Amino acid sequence: MQKISKRLIAATALAAFAAFLGACGTGGPSTTGGPADPNETAATVNGQAIKMEEVERGVKQQAQGQESKLSPLELAGARLQVLQSLIEQEVMYQKAQKEGTVPTDDEVTAELNKQKTASGKSADQIDKEMKDAGMTEASVRDQIKKGLAIQKLVDKVTGKIEAPKDAEIEAFYNGNKDAFVKRKGVKLAAIVIDPSNSGEGDTTVDEPSAVAKANDVIAKLKTGQDFAQVARESSEDQSKFQGGDLGYLTEDDLRQAFGEQTAAGLMNPQLPIGNIITARSQGKLFIVKLQDRSDKDEALTLDSPGIRQKVIDSLISSRKQLLTASYQAIAMNEAKVENYLAKRVVDNPNELSGARPAGASTPAAANTNTAATPANAAANTNAAPANAPGTKPAATPAATAAKPAATAPAAAKPAANAPANK
Repeated sequence: MQKISKRLIAATALAAFAAFLGACGTGGPSTTGGPADPNETAATVNGQAIKMEEVERGVKQQAQGQESKLSPLELAGARLQVLQSLIEQEVMYQKAQKEGTVPTDDEVTAELNKQKTASGKSADQIDKEMKDAGMTEASVRDQIKKGLAIQKLVDKVTGKIEAPKDAEIEAFYNGNKDAFVKRKGVKLAAIVIDPSNSGEGDTTVDEPSAVAKANDVIAKLKTGQDFAQVARESSEDQSKFQGGDLGYLTEDDLRQAFGEQTAAGLMNPQLPIGNIITARSQGKLFIVKLQDRSDKDEALTLDSPGIRQKVIDSLISSRKQLLTASYQAIAMNEAKVENYLAKRVVDNPNELSGARPAGASTPAAANTNTAATPANAAANTNAAPANAPGTKPAATPAATAAKPAATAPAAAKPAANAPANK
């Protein structure tokens, strides 16, 4: 059930810009492990066709362009996983049509414009990437339309869930007290400057230009300009969309992210809250603002700022995931699905080789447990989609070290080390 839940929650995401990372099918004979005809039907959902072009686009995104290094056996597995997510997305979209949750053209336009703005890329850059990926404005709008429709459907289905009662909140807290501990650490914001020429529209392309920009940023901050605003204008990292907020990092997180010396400096009680320091990590320059610090582990109670609400949010979120997964399970059971790609595998079990092409190594993103289809774009519709044009993958300490404030997994467990918002 948990697997279904995660897959459906992903399917509610907006998917248009994830498709930019894909490409059209390569054409050729229709084999399970070789080149595929993009116009061939991979599956149907209640008579609605899903083309191999969509499957190939998802596989290419998942393998990060290294699909040519997959063996026929691995490629066939990746295609089947991607197709399953596309089938589930189509089932839910058809339910959205029946429930009247399909967005208007104006809503689609507004979301498209929001994603373009959040990408940070110019119109010419976006148009070029769309063309390279074989996408058109119409196909992008169609993906956004489906994503919004499914999200609205899920909101409608889960709208009947009531807030948990006090007794349930207290029982949940009492059963998970170990998770409600604010660990020794700091809350940080940062302006990140990347000296490398990433081709993502950065204004710095080498070490001298990065240092010059860092000096300019520091000069602005010394004049009293708002840190969050400068971060939004100058940071070369996805955290700029949150005003540079990196979240809460424990002392161990700090050491892993910035090294012993910087961690010790930030944890030093003599460093005042609000101070700004510079640091290097992962080849990037960080202008870091110390927003808060906890000098010792602190047990949090339901009366601690924000904790009761985090418990409420966790419980509601878990209920929504279970309800959504159950709704999808029923929808899938009611739908008439013809998976032609799977049938070809069954009919030709001995045609797939496990040997990779000569000189090929295992692609980093070739894990078929998570289908990299439009159904697996970022689930938060208020933020820039994952790897959207102009947004670099979050390769900062925030992405690898910061702990979420309180996000419970599907099993209704609170996030470990959940810090309080002071």
